[in-house]
Amino acid sequence: MAKEQTDRTTLDLFANERRPGRPKTNPLSRDEQLRVNKRNQLKRDKVRGLKRVELKLNAEAVDALNALADAREISRSELIEEMLLAQLKALNSQGMV
Repeated sequence: MAKEQTDRTTLDLFANERRPGRPKTNPLSRDEQLRVNKRNQLKRDKVRGLKRVELKLNAEAVDALNALADAREISRSELIEEMLLAQLKALNSQGMV
């Protein structure tokens, strides 16, 4: 069988051929790396006492939150947490919670 340069189905013929690109530095596949990184992130968050909450907002609300967070030089997550805690404190002081 002749070796065609365009034939990539017989990998054993091209085992010694170097391919362009970054060398592989991690033995895990990209999917496995993402899973490991996410697991580690969740462990770090748990140690810090954080819990995940997900919500959907319209673009206008997100833009307003981003602008306010940038002005205060904090993350959007920190801003939302501060706003929620302030609202809960206000409701608590009114006896509503």
